[in-house]
Amino acid sequence: MAGTAAARRVSGPERPKPKLMLDEMFSPAISTVLRERGHDVVAVADRADLRSLGDESIFGAATAEKRWLVTENVKDLRPILLSAMQSGTPMTGILFTSSRTFPRSRQNPGPLVEALDAWLKAGPPPPPLTEDWLLGDAT
Repeated sequence: MAGTAAARRVSGPERPKPKLMLDEMFSPAISTVLRERGHDVVAVADRADLRSLGDESIFGAATAEKRWLVTENVKDLRPILLSAMQSGTPMTGILFTSSRTFPRSRQNPGPLVEALDAWLKAGPPPPPLTEDWLLGDAT
């Protein structure tokens, strides 16, 4: 697992702001709130061109758009990421999370929104890392 988001901040030239693609299990309302906060976030569920695509196609779309893919689907997407790394294929980063840490709820998406907002503000781990875990509040 990567270190805390605050520990990842580095001095020197500023890296481009991260962009996210929320996998289909996440409500588009989450991306709406994050866009209102100034982040570049899209949801698979909001885009007809992405809905019902397989995991490799979603990973490819996120890569093409230079977006980190946010997903709970570690079982299927981590092997896709590792295969891309081994083959030298262009790839995106994956931000893994868990429904245990952030239960999916249309009534209360706040904890996930806040965690994603903090991750976006801190930025992804520096290269060559291509995966990260969104962790819950450590307090």
